[in-house]
Amino acid sequence: MTFPTERMKGVRASSARSTGPMLALLLLGQFMAILDVNIVNVALPTLRADLHASGASLQLVVAGYIIAYAVLLITGARLGDLFGHRRVFLGGLAVFTAASLACGLAPATGFLIVMRFLQGIGAALMTPQVMSMIQRGFQGPARARALSMYAMVIAGGVVVGQVLGGLLVSADLFGSGWRLVFLVNVPIGLLLLAAGPRVLPRADEDRRGGLDPVGLLLLTPALLGLVIPLILGHELGWPAWGWAALAGGAVLFAVFAVAERRFAARGGRPLISGRVLRAPGVVVSVVTLMFGPGSWGSFLFTTTLHLQGDLKMTPLRSGLAFVPCVLAFALVSLYWQRLPGSWYRRLVPIGFTVAALGYIWIGPLAAGGAAYLALTAVIGLGLGVMPIVMTMALENVPAEDAADASGLLLTVMQVGQVLGVATIGTLFLVQFQDSGSTRHAEYATGWALAGLAVVAALGSLLLGVRRRAVAPAADEAPARPVAVEIG
Repeated sequence: MTFPTERMKGVRASSARSTGPMLALLLLGQFMAILDVNIVNVALPTLRADLHASGASLQLVVAGYIIAYAVLLITGARLGDLFGHRRVFLGGLAVFTAASLACGLAPATGFLIVMRFLQGIGAALMTPQVMSMIQRGFQGPARARALSMYAMVIAGGVVVGQVLGGLLVSADLFGSGWRLVFLVNVPIGLLLLAAGPRVLPRADEDRRGGLDPVGLLLLTPALLGLVIPLILGHELGWPAWGWAALAGGAVLFAVFAVAERRFAARGGRPLISGRVLRAPGVVVSVVTLMFGPGSWGSFLFTTTLHLQGDLKMTPLRSGLAFVPCVLAFALVSLYWQRLPGSWYRRLVPIGFTVAALGYIWIGPLAAGGAAYLALTAVIGLGLGVMPIVMTMALENVPAEDAADASGLLLTVMQVGQVLGVATIGTLFLVQFQDSGSTRHAEYATGWALAGLAVVAALGSLLLGVRRRAVAPAADEAPARPVAVEIG
């Protein structure tokens, strides 16, 4: 005789076995997308020497992927709602895999930059479906475990990206050099594409919401008009077209805001909802998450160039040098929810302040050694508070707007990284060109990064004030931790 409790255990075990392959496939796809943000950083100096790439080209190799991902992230989520998360995930994975192959075979820098944009498009189609299918395919404790693994994959992708990039470039198999950092995606992508139709659930469409093509067509050139001149301007002597593009980008952002308001008034579902922006704390969170991640992305970019510049580290050693920093980031971002809820409001500005103080010492400690590695860990520790900002903002968003709010905040984080690489990266390259020393460039870069972190700290103080007005219970914990893509 089989007792009910035994039958229930059997059902749970069977369910775990059936959903295990699905979760593994989804997380591996997510891992590749996060990996590809960071694995490229360590390969930049080698890529620069092989393709004779300019500093601006290196910035575009990094930023191109993030630009496409940021602009299309919300649209990718909507496409999953309309056409099925399984179908859009596999389509995005196919685009990502093909673009990875093209990047690895790129004959010139221009071609590589275009393929990096295509990679970002694939990632924007693929990654929003991961969270959606986890939410649909898991319930109760199983969902909590799946979300914890999702957060671990995101944090681990940064660590593995830096180290694996160094390993692949240093290995130089068959003279491939930097190309392996892209080609490594191809066999994994093909394996997932073969397994996906058998493992992923088929009937997951709900046909809710819709697309916003006009908003997308306005937002894309607006962002490009802002970023491209900032990246190329210093090498081209700040030509007139660059200033015109900046002005045009600003105008397009204004037109985008008007178009979004009108689209919502007609009953449409805009990329950026005014109702979401009016939720308590969201606008302040947008400011905070623009500047905090902006400092993180540019810190990874400039520090890699310094480690392999004046410090003459190999790609492998420079990748390993980031491990203390990223582990400290992961430590805070994964475990902050275990602290008392009354600490959260204070922890965020403290974290960004710690990061700002750490940035100031980048120049004085740029000679390297244990002190420099410890400093990077301090910076990572401070920036690990970013998930708290998202969670505090989403507390006050109605349930029906939670998906759009999450998409907005994640998009803002990616845009912040793009702008950080464009501005702080340009400052670093200009200082390097003037002095011939990456160590000298680190001084100015450190102060600029500290400025971004200070703005994030001030923004988080306002977030705390606004939160007290709507949620006076100081010890109330956020409803659910948010996994943040920290690439």
